[in-house]
Amino acid sequence: MQIAVVLYDRFTALDLVGPYEVLAGLPGAEVVTVAEKPGLVTDDAGTLAIHAAAGLDEVPRPDVVLVPGGVGSHYQMAEGKLHEWLRRADRTSTWTVSVCTGSLILAAAGLLTGRRATSHWLAKDQLALYGATPVDERVVLDGHYLTAAGVSAGIDMGLILAGKIAGEDAAQTRQLMMEYAPEPPFRAGSPGSAPERVVGPVLARREALLTGTEAG
Repeated sequence: MQIAVVLYDRFTALDLVGPYEVLAGLPGAEVVTVAEKPGLVTDDAGTLAIHAAAGLDEVPRPDVVLVPGGVGSHYQMAEGKLHEWLRRADRTSTWTVSVCTGSLILAAAGLLTGRRATSHWLAKDQLALYGATPVDERVVLDGHYLTAAGVSAGIDMGLILAGKIAGEDAAQTRQLMMEYAPEPPFRAGSPGSAPERVVGPVLARREALLTGTEAG
C-alpha cells in the first residue's frame, strides 16, 4: 500500500506528521513524500524542512494521496503540475485525503465538486468557491475522500483512515502506541469554545493578512 504525502513550500508540519505517524505504522504501508521536485521542503514556520523523496511524476499511481494544509496552500490554488498530478492519481487511488487547507487544494483541482468537505475554520467557507459543500465537522467522509479540519484533526482523520484500510483493531493499536488520549488544558480549540479575547485578535490578524495591512 503506497501512501503519497504531498509537500509544497510552507506546509504545516503537524498536518503532515500527525496522519503520517498513524499510517506509517500500518502493516504493508510504504510512505513516500512527493513534491514537484525532490529535495528539502520547508514548513510554514520556516524552521523545519522535510525531504521530498520523489518528484510527482515518479509516483503515478499511489493507493492513498495525502495533502496537508498550510500558509503555502494559497500558492497551490492555481492550475498547474500539482493539480494535474492530483487528478491523475485520484483516478486510481483508493483514498484521497487532506488536512486543514489541503482540502482547498483538492477542491481547486476539481476533485471535491458537489461533495461535502471540511477545512480549517478560518478557511472552510472558501470550499464553496470551488464547488464543494462546507461542513462543520472534524472529519468528513464523502466517497473515497476524507477531509479533516484544522491541523490536529489530521490525527483523527489518520485513525479513521487506518480503520478503513486495516481494520479497527489495527487503528486502535496505532492510537494506543501513540498514546493519543487528548485532554487539552484549555477549551480554546474552536471559535465556539474559545473566549472572545482570543478569537478577536485571530480574526483581526487574518483580516490584516488578507488585506496586506499586517505590520512587519
